[in-house]
Amino acid sequence: MDMPSARQAIASNKDAWDASARLHKDTATWKTLFESVGDAGFSCLDPTITALLQGVGVAGKDVVQLCCNNGRESLSLFGLGARSVVGVDQSGAFLQQARELADVSPHSPEFIEADIHQLPERLLSRFDVALVTIGVLNWMPDVALFMRHAASTLKPGGTLVIYETHPFLEMFDPKAANPLLPASSYFQRDPFVLQESIVYEGRADTAGPTSYWYVHTLGSVVTATIVAGLQVTHLQEYPHSNREELYDQYEHQSAQLPLCFTLTATQRKA
Repeated sequence: MDMPSARQAIASNKDAWDASARLHKDTATWKTLFESVGDAGFSCLDPTITALLQGVGVAGKDVVQLCCNNGRESLSLFGLGARSVVGVDQSGAFLQQARELADVSPHSPEFIEADIHQLPERLLSRFDVALVTIGVLNWMPDVALFMRHAASTLKPGGTLVIYETHPFLEMFDPKAANPLLPASSYFQRDPFVLQESIVYEGRADTAGPTSYWYVHTLGSVVTATIVAGLQVTHLQEYPHSNREELYDQYEHQSAQLPLCFTLTATQRKA
């Protein structure tokens, strides 16, 4: 199978996410979320990323979330005291959901539809903190290019915060007969070609538009961050899963696997 160009993959992934949005609406999870965001202190952030953001310092700061999906995490940043929050995503369908949540929230984030590779000029060098959370890096054909664009949003001295699935976990198939047997190479460079609808719960119940999932080694992520002009200040790996429930089975093994990681990096001051 011929692999798509980066531009083709990005466009296909956008279509897949737009088609996915309706599968996450009018569900019990959406109803609970919609009922919860009216609380000024609402947060869906887990203890790991909450503690990291508190350590970096979000209170009184201008924050951008890159690839914000339905905005639930962007809204959560206000609970940590953020002064302003901008969420950026290329899926207009998910941003519509983000605006619906914001309408019943006491907070006023701004949501912008844009490909990370084509950010509006008004977002450049504007933010104290740029946040990237679970399931962003793997949709990017070129992690080094992504990091350059992420870095471009930061003020001098600003901090990039990443909380992601560990790429080591991509070697395993949680639905395989033996889910602990590596199913693919850690160093696979061609993307996984997905024909199923994208759903948070990890199920593939219905066919969907073709999408492309890229695996970037931890070394390539760190190197991309450095090459983007950022100074890495923190990198930590964890044995808990921050992914769909299907991946919970990899926790609490006698020989524990690295399941997720956090990274922070600062924009050098002028």
